[in-house]
Amino acid sequence: MSLFSALFNPGSVALIGASADPGKDNSRAQRLLQREGFSGRIIPVNPGRAEIMGVPAFADIRAVPGPVDHAFIMVAARDVPAAIAGCVEKGVAVATIFSAGFAEADAAGRARQDEMVATARAGGLRLLGPNCLGVVSVASRVPLTLNAAIEAEPLLAGRLALVSQSGSMMGALFSRAAARGIGFSRMVSVGNECDIGVGELAELLVEDDATGAVLLFLETFRDAPRLAAAARRAHALGKPIIAYKLGRSEVGRTIALSHTGAMLGGDELAQAFFRAHGILRVETLEGLLETARLVMGHKPPRGRGFSAMTATGGGAAMVVDRLGLHGHALVGPDAGLRERLGEGGIRIPDAPLIDLPMGASGPTPYSTTLRGMDAADTADALLAVLGSSARNQPERALSHITPALPAGRPLAVFAAPQADAALALFEAAGIAAFRTPESCADALHAYLSWREPAALKGGALPPALPEAQRLNEHEACAFFDELGITPPGARVLRSPADAAGMAGPLALKILSPDILHKTDAGLVRLGVATADIAATVADLLARAAQAFPAARLDGVLAAPMHKGLAEVILGYRRDAEVGPVVVLGMGGVLAELTRRITARIAPVSLEEAMGMIADLPELRLLQGFRGLPRGDVAALAAAIQALSPLAASDVAEAEINPLIIKPEGQGVVALDGLLLRMGD
Repeated sequence: MSLFSALFNPGSVALIGASADPGKDNSRAQRLLQREGFSGRIIPVNPGRAEIMGVPAFADIRAVPGPVDHAFIMVAARDVPAAIAGCVEKGVAVATIFSAGFAEADAAGRARQDEMVATARAGGLRLLGPNCLGVVSVASRVPLTLNAAIEAEPLLAGRLALVSQSGSMMGALFSRAAARGIGFSRMVSVGNECDIGVGELAELLVEDDATGAVLLFLETFRDAPRLAAAARRAHALGKPIIAYKLGRSEVGRTIALSHTGAMLGGDELAQAFFRAHGILRVETLEGLLETARLVMGHKPPRGRGFSAMTATGGGAAMVVDRLGLHGHALVGPDAGLRERLGEGGIRIPDAPLIDLPMGASGPTPYSTTLRGMDAADTADALLAVLGSSARNQPERALSHITPALPAGRPLAVFAAPQADAALALFEAAGIAAFRTPESCADALHAYLSWREPAALKGGALPPALPEAQRLNEHEACAFFDELGITPPGARVLRSPADAAGMAGPLALKILSPDILHKTDAGLVRLGVATADIAATVADLLARAAQAFPAARLDGVLAAPMHKGLAEVILGYRRDAEVGPVVVLGMGGVLAELTRRITARIAPVSLEEAMGMIADLPELRLLQGFRGLPRGDVAALAAAIQALSPLAASDVAEAEINPLIIKPEGQGVVALDGLLLRMGD
């Protein structure tokens, strides 16, 4: 039996740890299967019962006659390895483990989990969980879960599949969807992902005929390569993957040696991953539920913003305002549309937002205006906001929209009053309707930010790395020079005597691979005059030896003073979750203070590099803003791309801070460098 069939359409299900006591959670799975009319065979397994809820029970799964496709395990953690061994002996295809007390608990739990995974793999048994709330296959009426929220509502079939790393959120999303008349095809809680993970499930679900979109509730990335492959396949099939990920405020997930590592948190990595692989990202729970209807059947936008119309100015302004904060353009009606509407007796104000006057916003003027906006073809998405009629006359509210449904672009409808009946009608009609301005703006932002998956590029091979595990900054900058990034033209002074013949002003800093933040340690001097060079070298060597007695001291680095129009931090990192990434942020001593960061999955094209530059508002000043001098943005983009070959190396982290951006045509200069191999 295929994994998909065993998970979502089993012919027989064993409930290991089943209970006849309706007050116990372990009885819920059987009640749900019987309530929903599961057409396969239900097999309760409980050594103390001969029958449960009218169904014969067995003391051990090995005693069950006939095949068992899927086992749902609900026994105490200490008894799970024995249950897994029994499933292997029986030839079960997949086991879902509800029980907790494994890797999420402690070291003993981790050992127990590793033991059962080894047993399962040796016997060809696939595992979902542990510590998960199970699988609900609505399309085939297989609710294998102990989630109370799912028992509280009838299963409503729909085109959405959900994979959640939080078990409780599976029930939360199901109950919220049920209140809106939104149905699911499949729902899966993955728990610890000891075997079957989010990526593999996404691969299965995008091929599922019953599924039109896949929703992800994520806490982390555990199998990013498979999820990336699934997202690309989903794009090819026209099935969007929409993700909500926790951790937006996380400062950093690991302690890193470089500024880049310390500044690059999980959210920047997640954003880079989603962007690279064509996954839509939402920021609200309701947005996760409501965005699918908006984007199904559509491709990523062309970058032309959105147009909006309303019969209630304040309601529309809340959505438009939030979209404006995200930088999305509101495209107003052009002269041609105004003229055509005027000829039909519809007068609209001379403003970007089409706000139909009170008394002139009935179904016919409204739908005529909406149809005209669609025909104008000046925006990628349309927003229609409804007023009190949505609550008082839901059928009439629907008639505002249905005669003018656009075929080629998404339409979002926001009902300003609380209008549950109207929202249900819109859902039944296949129209994306939103309960709050926040979720409406969230869905439109997700769509307008959606991009085609980045082209898969073969990574170029980098130059040969020096033998040293950890390079000092002079060696690192020499390596960056081989990548095509200009070094500062520095010279190493081993002693004060080496300063003979040098002329200032110079930048002097201690040279050591073991002292990373030299400015903080007082081991940097800027603008050193000719007469002071030798004494400053002696002072820096003495201070470093006293403050860092175990550090390797390679001398003092002397470089000409460089000036530019801006400083950035440019870095590379091989992340354990999402793989190699290139990072750009505002640099120099203000790197941590401003915390302006953007990232892309490596390798990075020149076009993607220019997109990274555009992500940082401060760098717009270098593009001729209000007559200011233009910086060499092209050289910066080339430097960003130049780090891409590190993805084919054993470099764990690399950083240039600062990278000086000089006036247009004069390039960029790497003033300070860091490079660490994996395992350092």
